[in-house]
Order: sequence, then structure tokens, then C-alpha cells
Amino acid sequence: MQSDESMPPVRVIRSQRRRRTAQARWVDGVAEVRIPAAMSEREEREVVQKMLRKLRGSRQSTPLSDADLARRAETLNATVLDGRARVGSIRWVGNQNHRWGSCTTATGDIRISDRLRDAPGYVLDAVIVHELTHTFIPGHTAEFWKWADRAPRAERAKGYLEALQRYGSATGASS
Repeated sequence: MQSDESMPPVRVIRSQRRRRTAQARWVDGVAEVRIPAAMSEREEREVVQKMLRKLRGSRQSTPLSDADLARRAETLNATVLDGRARVGSIRWVGNQNHRWGSCTTATGDIRISDRLRDAPGYVLDAVIVHELTHTFIPGHTAEFWKWADRAPRAERAKGYLEALQRYGSATGASS
């Protein structure tokens, strides 16, 4: 479903299990809207418009570039890790389907899964701090967690990532 150029591509999925609520999320640049199967076409149009407004409000105005990631990592390194991390590079990657990020300890090269592009900032920050910590502490030792857990709202970010892993929606806007 796509009505004009100002409206993003939309995929409407009707669910027999869904009774009253609608849910929307971004999937590869497409607004995916899940609605009850019994919803009328008029209700569908209204709900899709409402969910698109919610999604647009939840999405960052412009996606972060690799350079933005680098600036964010520099700031977090200075403010959270006392400048201990050695960053070679940091960039978005699309080939990490089972990890949120990874780090090559020897070079300080960090890769962040593009599945996190629409995640809240504190979640992205926690993943960046986690990977930055790997540049000076390999493995997941008690000392590693002492540093990684210094990320702002680290525990909440862990919960968000656990839910995302289990239920698979980075930007679920529900009505």
C-alpha cells in the first residue's frame, strides 16, 4: 500500500490472532503495520495513518552515519570509560543477525548491527560502550562488566535488547 510520494512504503499484515490492537515497526525502510483480520478498509486506512505518525515520531529525524557513530563513540569513551578505549573504526554493518555489535580487539575496529538504527539512543550507547570496553578488556570477565555497565541506563538497555531478541521489533508502536 502506497498512496503518494510523501508516504513511506507500507506493508499491512492482517492477523487472525490480533483482536483489537495494531502494531507498527520499520522493517528495512518499510512501515510494517499489523492489524486485526476483521478490521474494515476504512478502519485500516485510519489506523495506518495513525501508526505512521507514531513511527515517524519514534524514528530519528536522520539516520546516524558512520561518522555520527564515531563521534558518539568518542564522547562515550571520554565520559563513561575515562578515555581507556582504543577505537580503530566504528561503522554500521548489515550482516550481523545474531549480534548487536562486535569488536576486533587487536585493531579496535567496531561493527554495530544496523538492526539498532531505530533503537533508542540509550540502547545504542550501551552497545557502543560494550564494544568500546572490548578494546581494552577482551572477554566478559567481572572487570569487563564493571566497565561496560557504566553505560547510561545499561540495565534498561539490556532488557530492551533481550525483548528485541525475543520478540523482534525495534520500533514497535502500539495502539
